[in-house]
Amino acid sequence: MTNITLGQYLPGTSPLHRMDPRTKLCSLFIFIIALFMAKGPASYGLCVLFTAFAAILSQVKLKLILRSLRAIIFIVLFTAALNLLYTPGEEIFKVWIFTVTREGARIACAMAVRIILLVAQSSLLTFTTSPMSLTDGLETLLSPLKKIKVPVHEFAMMMTIALRFIPTLSDETNKITSAQKARGADLESGGLIKRAKALIPILVPLFVSSFRRADELATAMECRLYRGGEGRTRLHELKYGKVDAAGYAITVIVSAGVIVLARVFGL
Repeated sequence: MTNITLGQYLPGTSPLHRMDPRTKLCSLFIFIIALFMAKGPASYGLCVLFTAFAAILSQVKLKLILRSLRAIIFIVLFTAALNLLYTPGEEIFKVWIFTVTREGARIACAMAVRIILLVAQSSLLTFTTSPMSLTDGLETLLSPLKKIKVPVHEFAMMMTIALRFIPTLSDETNKITSAQKARGADLESGGLIKRAKALIPILVPLFVSSFRRADELATAMECRLYRGGEGRTRLHELKYGKVDAAGYAITVIVSAGVIVLARVFGL
């Protein structure tokens, strides 16, 4: 959990920080659609360049972005291995009962790039957007659902609180782990079953701490007379600016380029 950075907000004055949260959410949604429509090296390369451009604009340190990717290394490798070994097609070589095919290698690389870019773009969103701005953006975008009695404000609030609690739980895990090691707990040696049992002294206080924090948060919200989104106003109203127009334009152009390269030219 020391590698989990999703949900952390880093204050700044970069173009991405000044961008409206609705712009960032919509741009991320458009990029995800384009990413899943990418087909070949050219279209995936364009997605990588767009992500690198967004990272430079955000002024977030590269080590923080790479740190957010370290948490998904196992998922990336596992997904790539499944596609590499179990996709039928033109055989490249065979090891025991496993056959590596050209199609499997292509799909494995594509899936790995997709997962990495998705996590990188999502991390940039949380790095450059405060929890309150993210809540306001989600609520505004989902406001048409209020007509069918969907509790949009509560849904957006829960999403934001969940994201905000990720780094908090990560810090809490580090403190509990350090405390248990100081008491002589061995958390790293032995086989898989022994290491799993050694996690119990960490998981129990972590769950207790999580419920305590949730109870304290609920009490604080009740003391402030929180009763949901009905009739609530905002301290800062969301407004589009020039940087948002530029953000939409760049995202749409890049996404259109990816789709054209993939669907028209097959690249």
